[in-house]
Amino acid sequence: MKTRTKIIISGAVVVALTAAGTGVALSSDDDDGTEMPITGVELEKASDAALAFSGGGTVTETEVGDEESYYEVEVRRPDGSSVDVQLDEQFNVVDAASDDDSVND
Repeated sequence: MKTRTKIIISGAVVVALTAAGTGVALSSDDDDGTEMPITGVELEKASDAALAFSGGGTVTETEVGDEESYYEVEVRRPDGSSVDVQLDEQFNVVDAASDDDSVND
């Protein structure tokens, strides 16, 4: 898939989710172009599971086929900290770790 197409699709997902009031804003730190963001119904389910586990916040990044789990969802908590939530294929939390790159404001 071309980069432009990915940007358009990502933008449409962000607009749709924001309009639906889910509090999801996506970004990507994909240095080598191999990370695939979660999309569609799976994005909603993964976001809901990660936000419930983390106590709320905003989803800032997602990935399917993460090296540590099936889904990875990065959540920025209201206090500015970040947590990476690892989910299995059924959206169960299998691991979570504070993101060392998080910035506390």
